[in-house]
Amino acid sequence: MRKTFFTFMMLIVCHLAWGQTFELRLLNHWDNPNGTVERGFAGRSIWKWDEIPAGKGSMPKELKARYEEYGRINKEYGINGTVLNNVNAKPIALSSDMLKKTAKIADVLRPYGLKVYLSVNFASPKALGDVETADPLDEKVQEWWKKKAKEIYGLIPDFGGFLVKANSEGEPGPMDYGRTHVDGANMLATALRPYGGIVMWRAFVYSAKSGEGTLKTPAQRAYEGDRANQAYEEFIHFDGQFADNVIIQIKNGPIDFQPREAVSPLFFGLKKTKMMVEFQITQEYTGESIHTCFLAPMWREFFDTLNMFGKMPNLVGLAGVSNIGDSPNWTANDLAMANWYAFGRLANDVDASSKEIAEDFLRDYYKTENPDFLRPMTQLLLRSREAVVDYMMPLGLHHIFAGGHHYGPEPWYAPRGSREDWLPRFYHRVDSIGIGFNRSDHEEPCLAGNAGSNNVSQYPEPLRTLYNNKEICPENLILWFHHVAWDETLSNGLSLWDNLCYTYDRGVRQANEFVKTWEAMKPYVPEEQYKEQLWRFERQAKDAQWWRDACLLYFQTFSHRPLPPDSPAFHFTLEQVMNYHLRMDNYTAADPAKLP
Repeated sequence: MRKTFFTFMMLIVCHLAWGQTFELRLLNHWDNPNGTVERGFAGRSIWKWDEIPAGKGSMPKELKARYEEYGRINKEYGINGTVLNNVNAKPIALSSDMLKKTAKIADVLRPYGLKVYLSVNFASPKALGDVETADPLDEKVQEWWKKKAKEIYGLIPDFGGFLVKANSEGEPGPMDYGRTHVDGANMLATALRPYGGIVMWRAFVYSAKSGEGTLKTPAQRAYEGDRANQAYEEFIHFDGQFADNVIIQIKNGPIDFQPREAVSPLFFGLKKTKMMVEFQITQEYTGESIHTCFLAPMWREFFDTLNMFGKMPNLVGLAGVSNIGDSPNWTANDLAMANWYAFGRLANDVDASSKEIAEDFLRDYYKTENPDFLRPMTQLLLRSREAVVDYMMPLGLHHIFAGGHHYGPEPWYAPRGSREDWLPRFYHRVDSIGIGFNRSDHEEPCLAGNAGSNNVSQYPEPLRTLYNNKEICPENLILWFHHVAWDETLSNGLSLWDNLCYTYDRGVRQANEFVKTWEAMKPYVPEEQYKEQLWRFERQAKDAQWWRDACLLYFQTFSHRPLPPDSPAFHFTLEQVMNYHLRMDNYTAADPAKLP
């Protein structure tokens, strides 16, 4: 029998309150100049660039009123900055006309305490036709950025600074010229320093090459090939070398905003470098704007893990990838507003409880003190994230979504020519023996290769021991860190396979309970608002069944084990779920009419 997580943790952990309000509390909009929003599930961009005059003309009244309302909400939620454009930035963002339009937005938002920031394309000097290179050590490039900074601050005296995605997923960066992240970030920091500006340099960088690596030994190949290792390896050697106005912006987990991830080990590794955490408010991997998934418990897990090590003075800010669009209610799903609100609350009070945040949001948003509404809806919000994890990726499974749009399950997704570390099989490692990614420091029996990636070595004690030892590893992360045999017994005395089935079942039941809970709220909510939310809950319940059936049917072809006797029968066949292809892009919400 494996020991429980809690037995171990009681010996090594005490909760430490930070009592911290973060200096930087920023929304990151992934909005494009053409009005699309990457991972935007609430309509098109609120920044109507084509409607804002670049000259002396005033901003249209209706547009100004919308921006003022945006500013008012952010002030109420405690947010003090906004990055207007996508991290996959277009060079046009720094053109003179666009900067003049940005200045008009800044003028509207300033009274609400919101500083404006811009994502920048590292190749802008070359792309805008002024310089033949973007090499950060080239004097002409350095001068170009200094002149551009002077131009920006001449228009926006309180401009906040730059957000940079460099040498990641095809974006240009200093490594294109044989330079380092330090070279690139510090060059930009030098240009902004006279004006008090900052550079937020994203740590979301992983190998440009696909596959398991090229080193000789299995252990070396495993380590190199694990994407979870790569941000740490990319930045840990630069600790203490970045300028004082450079902040490394790190995603909360080491992969990519999964429904549950271990904390990125880079937060523990960087001791001499300013950091900020990047959360994803928009629900790219948690059901988009259709599913209700209250994210405060996820973010609470992140801070509670960090709390084990006491206050981190070099963690200076929070960035939240926005879930805002031109939908009349901003986020399409009324209850998705709770995540915008929760982000602001935690940025101002890192010790705030999820329950307190949920209650306060519901009270404020629905303008009610009625306990018959507040009590059940608070419980619904608090249960929603765990329900999503249960019916999507329980026990530490991750990245088994449909490719591209990431809506719906496709644990079998493997189009010809795709890089291996973008495919679900790279992460679930399912075979006839078991399932899960071996990130330990030792071999575990599996057909896909038994060497561990030793990702656990990047964590400080006691986390290193906790995650490395399968007997005490938290079961909600066990398939994140270990390849576990189908018949291996977990703490409840049941096999891994049975636990996997029962957890998916629980998620489906919970999603159906959400429908019933909302139906009981009909007397307390305006009719149209009630109907709009009802179909989302009904769709969420259908999707939960889709996820459960697709994953278990597929994994069953490897486990060759039946469902437990008391587990409900499948609604779909494997052929049905594998032949279903949802036609979507990365810029719009799922169309309910096209869902199975």
